[in-house]
Amino acid sequence: MGTSRSRAAFDKSVFINCPYDAEYTPLLRPLLFTVVVLGYKPLLASDRSDSTENRVDKILGLIRRSRLSIHDISRLKASTEGEFSRFNLPFELGLAHASRVFGPAQMRRKRCLILEKDQHDFRRALSDLAGVDIKAHANDPPGIVRCVRNWFVETVELTAAHSPTKIWYGFTDFAADFYSARKADGFSDDDLNMMPTPEYTDFIRKWVARNKQ
Repeated sequence: MGTSRSRAAFDKSVFINCPYDAEYTPLLRPLLFTVVVLGYKPLLASDRSDSTENRVDKILGLIRRSRLSIHDISRLKASTEGEFSRFNLPFELGLAHASRVFGPAQMRRKRCLILEKDQHDFRRALSDLAGVDIKAHANDPPGIVRCVRNWFVETVELTAAHSPTKIWYGFTDFAADFYSARKADGFSDDDLNMMPTPEYTDFIRKWVARNKQ
């Protein structure tokens, strides 16, 4: 029974490797909504904050727990003078890929989605990925919904999924309900913008269950 539950949890878990900043929030939130509405559980390194925990060990643990992973490397390139490139993103992608190649038998079943802003930008920095199917979202929130939803249908072979447009409209309905309900609960705009991801994801799950998305 325990092994069966463990495998089911592994199959339904999605490791999310993406930037953690205010600029990415308009993409992250519809991404999370899409994963949840399709019946899966997103896992992020930011989900828990333990100052005594080694970050790489935490990421490895999340990768081991997840059959699926989504890696948005669209912020790999520095955008302003003096800003460093974000090597954490390709590093975590490499860890996930290595876990599939060198890990135990269960890890051979892992599937990975790589996201970019523009279709071929990554080739300038990661030429080893030439020939790999990468989805481009153009920094467009409905675009990231479409990329993620279509990947689940094509690669994860999810047979029953709402259209990208219906999922996007569902997200906008959720976002409006979420904002008004949380403001009534006494949350400020800063509270909502900086809400921990597990708390936000839990609100998504409850809303989806109530609205039978």
